[in-house]
This record gives sequence, C-alpha cells and structure tokens, in this order.
Amino acid sequence: MLLCGPSGVGKSDLALRLIDRGATLISDDYTRLVEVEGRLFARAPDRIAGMMEVRGIGLIEVPHADNIAVSLAVELCGSVERMPAEAMTQSIAGVQIPCLKLAAFEASAPIKVELALKALGLS
Repeated sequence: MLLCGPSGVGKSDLALRLIDRGATLISDDYTRLVEVEGRLFARAPDRIAGMMEVRGIGLIEVPHADNIAVSLAVELCGSVERMPAEAMTQSIAGVQIPCLKLAAFEASAPIKVELALKALGLS
C-alpha cells in the first residue's frame, strides 16, 4: 500500500504501527513510483532505502522490500466520512488504484488498512 498525505498527517506513525503488525517497509519520506505493463511499482531511492524517521528517536534502520506492486492507496486526512458513498480509486502514474481515506492517528487505523486489503483479496 502507498500511504499518502501532507507532512505531519501521520504517514510514518501509521507505517510504524503497520510494521509492528507484520508489514514491511518499502520507503519512508519519498517513494519512487513506476508503471510497468499497467501495474504500479514502488521502491525507495537508494540513499534512504531501509531507513525510517521515527519522531522523537531519529533515523533507524528497518528491514525493507524493493520494487513492490502498489495495490492500495491510503489517503491520510484529519477526518473521514462515516459511510463513504462508493468505492474510490486514484490515478497514479496512469494506473487506477483503489483508494481508502483514513485518519492516521486513530487507534484502529492499522486494522482498517488490513481490513481494506482483505476486502480487496490482498491479505
């Protein structure tokens, strides 16, 4: 999944909680995205591969993966609709990706990401 949103919205915080639940880091802070045969792939720039900024601690080394297909975009924002009217998608590099809006700092945010992945048949 690709966590999207402005600085300070909770991308790294949510990523850290997802990693604690078994996810693997692709990239923190900046992600290279490329379309290959209609699919979107993500990787970290070489200079930050395997590094993650943890607020209050600094940069830490984290196991990471490279060139991973992106199957879900998670748009992080302050508030979300209780019952979204329809499934959303987002075009990234010309590829339509299912999109989920979440408030990153909610305690249930990692579980909601996992439920969305499961609903898409990705977990």
